[in-house]
Amino acid sequence: MSNFISRIFALLLTVTLAGVIACNAGERAATAVPNPAVNDSLASSKSQQTAVVAGGCFWGIQAVFQHVKGVISATSGYSGGDAKTAQYEVVSTGETGHAESVKIVYDPSKVTYGELLRVFFSVAHDPTELNRQGPDTGTQYRSSIFYGNEEQKRIAEAYIAQLDKAKVFPRAIVTQVVPLKAFYPAEAYHQDYATRHPNDPYIAYNDAPKVANLRTQFPDLYTGK
Repeated sequence: MSNFISRIFALLLTVTLAGVIACNAGERAATAVPNPAVNDSLASSKSQQTAVVAGGCFWGIQAVFQHVKGVISATSGYSGGDAKTAQYEVVSTGETGHAESVKIVYDPSKVTYGELLRVFFSVAHDPTELNRQGPDTGTQYRSSIFYGNEEQKRIAEAYIAQLDKAKVFPRAIVTQVVPLKAFYPAEAYHQDYATRHPNDPYIAYNDAPKVANLRTQFPDLYTGK
C-alpha cells in the first residue's frame, strides 16, 4: 500500500474512531504563543528571502504559508536527504533522511523570519510531536527548521529556548534546527494540494483548521489569496 493511500486510510480510521487521533491545531488555538524575543527587523526595501521548514504532511504547511502576508510562494518538497532519493514513494519509506518540507519565499519588508516561525509553531503543526503529526508517522514527518544562514539559526534556536522556558506547550519542543543542504521540489500533484482538493477528507479534517486558526490568531498576517 502506498504511503498516499495509507494516509487516506489512516484518516478514515481516525474519523471512524470519533477523532481519537486528530490534527491538534484546533486544540492549540487558545494557546498564546508570544512574539520571538530575538527577531530580525522588517527590511527597508522589497526583496526576497527563503525559509525552509518541516512539520508533518507538506500539504498543510504549504496551505498555511500560502495565506501569510508577505509570502511570495510556498513550495512542497523534500529536505535532509540526497537528490537521488527525493521522490515521494522513496521518501515515504522513512529511510532516506528526507523530511516533507516547504520552501517559503517571502518579502522581508512585509514579514520577518521570526513572524514566520511564530506561525510555524502556533498553527502550522505541533512542535512537541516526535516523528509524527496527527495520523502521519515516520521520520519524514518530523519537525525541523532548515536554516539558510547563521541569523536564521540564531533566531530559531533562541525562539525554541524562549517557548520551552515559558512552558508554552505541555511538552518540550522536539523541533530540529539543522543547516539546509538542499531543497528538492515535490511532484506536481503535491503542489497546492489543499487548494485544489478542499473537499478531500484529509484536507478538511487536518489542514483546513490550520488555515482557519491562522485567520483567527493572526488577522494582521492572514491574507485570503
